[in-house]
Amino acid sequence: MPLLLFALYLSLIYTFLLNMEYTFFDFLKLVGSLGLFLYGMKIMSEGLQKLAGDRLRTILSAMTKNRVMGVMTGLLITAIIQSSSATTVMVVSFVNAGLLSLVQSIGVIMGANIGTTATAWLISLFGFGKFSISALSIPLMGIAIPLIFSSKNKRKSFGEFIFGFAFLFLGLDYLKASMPDLQNNPEVLSFVQNFSDMGIWSTLFYLLIGTVLTLIVQSSSATVALTLIMATKGWIDFPSAAAMILGENIGTTITANLAAIPANISAKRAAFSHFLFNVFGVIWVLLVFKFFVGMVEQIVLNFGPGDPTAMKTFLNSLSPEEYNQIATLSKSELPAHLVPKYETFMSYQAATSYGLSLFHTMFNVSNVFVMIWFVNLYEKICLKVIRHRKGEEEDEEFALQFISTGLLSTAELSILQAEKEMEMYAKRAQKMFGFVKKMTNMDHNDKKFLKLYNRLEKYEDISDRMEVEIGSYLSKVSEGRLSNQSKEHIRSILRGVTEIESIADSCCNIGRHLKRKMEANVVFEEKLLANINSMYSLLDKAYENMQLMLKNKKITEQELHESQNIESAINDKRNTLKLNNVEDLNNNQYSYQNSVFYMDIASECERMGDYIINVIESLKVKQG
Repeated sequence: MPLLLFALYLSLIYTFLLNMEYTFFDFLKLVGSLGLFLYGMKIMSEGLQKLAGDRLRTILSAMTKNRVMGVMTGLLITAIIQSSSATTVMVVSFVNAGLLSLVQSIGVIMGANIGTTATAWLISLFGFGKFSISALSIPLMGIAIPLIFSSKNKRKSFGEFIFGFAFLFLGLDYLKASMPDLQNNPEVLSFVQNFSDMGIWSTLFYLLIGTVLTLIVQSSSATVALTLIMATKGWIDFPSAAAMILGENIGTTITANLAAIPANISAKRAAFSHFLFNVFGVIWVLLVFKFFVGMVEQIVLNFGPGDPTAMKTFLNSLSPEEYNQIATLSKSELPAHLVPKYETFMSYQAATSYGLSLFHTMFNVSNVFVMIWFVNLYEKICLKVIRHRKGEEEDEEFALQFISTGLLSTAELSILQAEKEMEMYAKRAQKMFGFVKKMTNMDHNDKKFLKLYNRLEKYEDISDRMEVEIGSYLSKVSEGRLSNQSKEHIRSILRGVTEIESIADSCCNIGRHLKRKMEANVVFEEKLLANINSMYSLLDKAYENMQLMLKNKKITEQELHESQNIESAINDKRNTLKLNNVEDLNNNQYSYQNSVFYMDIASECERMGDYIINVIESLKVKQG
């Protein structure tokens, strides 16, 4: 489908080139101008993201299930970083890491759709009208140069932002200048007008063009800028430009969906919800399209610079010579009789760009007001449409089940919640060990190996996050008035949580050894696999024992002694394997390279046993 749309787009360009004096060099200037605009947008967005730092991620990851707060957060972040694509990709990555649920992500994406309209207003205010900021682009770059070479990161990022800002409007200026001149080529205008008077089919055609442009350019901001230029140059009328903007809202969803391709099923659902939200929004607006466009026209006519629909008629009234003079000369350089027409031209240009920006904003704001009530329905549709494949395991998402993010409970209840969360944390670590066991016994050419390894890494990231969340929660609890026993209790939980995180790290380390083994095309002999699996059996016993201790929340001297015996058995096994390894190498039973991977895994298993006993001993400290 995208290839078909791309072919349609190329055929349109080819038709333009055939029907007018527009050389291939001119076309390259147009593409280059668009590239400069996109580069400016990218540099400006990246500079703002660096300036904001981790604070934006903190705001996003601290989202609650309040859908209104989700919308406001998405709006704020997108308005700051000037890129809805960056926000939605960030949301998809957070869902992939389990830091946001599907419902939370839908709210943020809705807000991002409103936030992205700030770019259109920026372009309209500073790129069209009597004063264009492109005149200051080169001086702005002069200001940015010393900042970019600064040793301080914040100054450097601010310099990048200014540079991007200047490039954006310089690109916009070149884009306006390099667009084919339809006034001097009226035969092409007839081609464009063939699609202007077909009622709903015209609207659908321009909607398709807007979608295709955004699919190709991968930036709704760039295609909105193109649409503004086409409308202010009289290529298309105001309703057609509005229809293109609707299409651009659909096309922009491709970015998040592309980012979700390698991600897990939750991230794919979040990206799909973005697509659904925009498509359903466009559908209901199409039903009231004439009324909606008419309302925007009246607002701009009564409260703005003029009639946004009059540009095309006005340009048709000009001769090619008059148009060339008005479009290329400044007001002071024009003959006196053209000054009123110049002022009318600038007024209509501003009215058209403001009208389209207002349409873009009103569509997205109205869409959010309508669709915010259907968030749960969106979730159900996403769950229904994007399902797990048969036999595919469902990934858990990061969410503290017992610790609430709101007001703290009483100290005793808070500590109890933390204990339950630690138990769940340990179960997640044990699940990671299950992944390791599967990977060890897989054929090294098995395609599922890398999928399982990526899942292991994702769980390790979640594990790090859980440690921070539980630790932060207990730090808040410890700030209150607590008895010495409660303080000791909190210290023991913190120690246990730290050791569980080390267990997760050990699982990931074994996974890395196995991945390196696969990359080196090393295959373990049956004897080595049997020895590793016997080590895993001892660790399974240690894990089960740890889970039992955590569940009971009590440990006797006898149970502690039994746990230490399991840990000693793991140590003895590692020592035995180490001694036998030297002898087996001398007898050439396997290669030295095999030996390295084998011993690395055995040593990591022994360390994991140490961490497990440390968790159990933290329970003993708690009782003391």
